[in-house]
Amino acid sequence: MQPGGQMATPPAEEKNPFKPLAYRQIGPFRGGRVTAVAGITSQPFVYYFGATGGGVWKTTDGGVNWEPISDAFFKTGSVGAIGVAESDPNVVYVGMGESPIRGNVSHGDGMYKSSDAGKTWKKIGLEDTRHIARVRVHPKNPDLVYVAALGHTFGPNEQRGVFRSKDGGKTWERVLQRGSKAGAIDLVLDPSNANVIYAGFWEVIRRPWSLESGGAGSGIFKSTDGGDTWTELTRAPGMPRGVVGKVGIAVSPANPERVWALVEAEDGGVFRSDNGGRTWTRTNEQRNLRQRAWYYTRIYADTQNPETVYVLNTGFYKSNDGGRTFNNISVPHGDNHDLWIAPNDAARMINSNDGGANVSFNGGRTWTEQDQATAQFYRVTVDNDFPYHIYGAQQDNSTIKIASRTNDFGITESDWYDVGGGESGWIAPSPKDSNVVFAGSYGGYLTRYDHRTKQLRSVNVWPDNPMGYGAEGMKYRFQWNYPILFSPHDPNVLYAAGDHLFRSTNEGQSWEAISPDLTRNDKSKQGSSGGPITKDNTSVEYYNTIFTVAESPVQKGVIWAGTDDGLVQVTRDNGKSWSNVSPKGMPEWIQINSVEASPHEAGAAYVAATMYKWDDF
Repeated sequence: MQPGGQMATPPAEEKNPFKPLAYRQIGPFRGGRVTAVAGITSQPFVYYFGATGGGVWKTTDGGVNWEPISDAFFKTGSVGAIGVAESDPNVVYVGMGESPIRGNVSHGDGMYKSSDAGKTWKKIGLEDTRHIARVRVHPKNPDLVYVAALGHTFGPNEQRGVFRSKDGGKTWERVLQRGSKAGAIDLVLDPSNANVIYAGFWEVIRRPWSLESGGAGSGIFKSTDGGDTWTELTRAPGMPRGVVGKVGIAVSPANPERVWALVEAEDGGVFRSDNGGRTWTRTNEQRNLRQRAWYYTRIYADTQNPETVYVLNTGFYKSNDGGRTFNNISVPHGDNHDLWIAPNDAARMINSNDGGANVSFNGGRTWTEQDQATAQFYRVTVDNDFPYHIYGAQQDNSTIKIASRTNDFGITESDWYDVGGGESGWIAPSPKDSNVVFAGSYGGYLTRYDHRTKQLRSVNVWPDNPMGYGAEGMKYRFQWNYPILFSPHDPNVLYAAGDHLFRSTNEGQSWEAISPDLTRNDKSKQGSSGGPITKDNTSVEYYNTIFTVAESPVQKGVIWAGTDDGLVQVTRDNGKSWSNVSPKGMPEWIQINSVEASPHEAGAAYVAATMYKWDDF
């Protein structure tokens, strides 16, 4: 009321110009990374997979069609493990957070459970585990469930190890731990006696500039009383003597005394025990079975033939002679992460990899397609066409240029194509002609692609291939996801950023540095990555790099740069001089993930930054 008894005019509702807009799926319909799969013995056409960014999906027709079933219930999207109760297939447990812990890994938020085959879900605890590698359900009791929790990627924490619930997830007890720096990475129940359990532990930590795999916390353990007590098998006769890293375990259903282990160690490889783990024999030491151990190290026993065993790595490998030799089986995509084999039919299986999930009914001779809408994109941009096109680089796949609309009934495979570069890069379509596209990838790789002529050529800033080398050996440090962009004022000016900012005015035929090193250039954070056993240098861990760049659309020559080590730099004179304008009070080593120059003020910019690689989120 106003004075005098008059009714006050209610404030006008603030209009939201974006309210009428709605998201729509435009593709591309090709799968993204999947690290968890499961099937059901009694239902040969029902399978589940867990995407690393898209939740849980289900098929009821053997992999022909897939439906997402968790979007309305889950708070995070990265799935680490799925366990289906064989005694009651309506009961499904899901552990969140992928366990192949990439430098750009997505975390989870614990455990979820469905009692109606995925129609509805409820959260059931273990929220601080972050990354769950395995969920195993007792074959006769759907309320008895075990969880292998890896724990935090970027720091120590307590909620990691092997957990057990006897009441369907209402309460949990930790039954095996190895301290705050090591977590459980594999877990297997003996198919003939579920009281016999094998667990694999992995001591690992990521920092923004390195991965360290291996240590005293890694190892293999066995319980014969359902998890009440455990015996360590890590140093049993025949096992590696030195530092141990990641391990994988499998038990043969056809001969439960036969146990397999895939061990990351200097003298590691495939190991076999024929007496329940008391003694071991190394059957194979091939590097292709244990390369990039942190990303793979998965082994699976055939459900009917004790001589047959599978190892997953970049390829999908099978041995029919007790693990002595392995042959490659063709799968729809590389980088394999999980496998489920039907206990009653070893030819029926579901495999997952960086391209999605695929089902086979003939032992891997043929597979279903990977057309799930679960692709992961690092960055996206658009061109000036009308209708416009969207560009992005898909993880472990190609770059994409895709239509935003068509004159037909939908957007199909004919409406997108590869524009060069690689899986991880920024993309910059030419403002003068969108048929010409510049695209990057890891290692400083940069290409120019002309769609009219289909010509693709390298226009790298610096002719160097850093694969296999630490950052300390590089003349320039280019991040896995380094910036590439055109000037909004001059369509002939192209920028690319390593630790310096570079400029080209002739479509990448030559480059000039227009800045000094804009990072902290901390030499102690530029070494080789991988840890004491397996070195792994792909530029993901290259540190002290420029992570984002933006030029003011209001004033030419005002360029902002944000680094992965916490600096915001700006030039007001087209690169002649630079100023450190990092906000006061900002965490010292925070990653500047994105800088957006104001479209209204020449001296204004917006910064998005993250501390997740310091275990602070």
